[in-house]
Amino acid sequence: MNEIVSKTISKSIKELLSYATSEDKINQEYEKYIKSQIRKLYEIKFEGETVGCVGIELISPEKCEIKHISVSPTERGNGIASKMIKYVIEKHELTFVIAETDKDAVEFYRSYGFEITSLGEKYPGVERFLCEFYI
Repeated sequence: MNEIVSKTISKSIKELLSYATSEDKINQEYEKYIKSQIRKLYEIKFEGETVGCVGIELISPEKCEIKHISVSPTERGNGIASKMIKYVIEKHELTFVIAETDKDAVEFYRSYGFEITSLGEKYPGVERFLCEFYI
C-alpha cells in the first residue's frame, strides 16, 4: 500500500472515490487529503492496477475515522478492504477506528468486527450507521 500525495488526482482514484462519495464532492475531498496533516489517503494495487483506496482522518495518535473506503467492483469480495483497514491500524498503531456508513456497507464492517449502531434516518430515506472498532 502507498500513501497518495500527488496534487493531481489520478483517474483510478477519482473512480474509486466516486463509489464512496458523491460525484460533486470528489475533487473537494481529494484536496482535503492533500492539504491536511491529519488526513491520509492510501491506495492498494494488484498487478500494477489501483484496485482500492482508503482515506482516514486521525482523531488522536491512537484513533482514526475512516472517511472513505472503496474497492473496484471487479475486486470486491477478495478481502482488499479488510487488508486496507489492517494496514491503516498497523501503520498508525491505532486502538480505535470509527466509520459512518449506509446499509450497503454495514455488513462489511460488522463482519470485520466493528460494533454497529443505527443513527436512524440521517438523510430523507437513508439510514446511516456508526461503526466502532476497538483493537
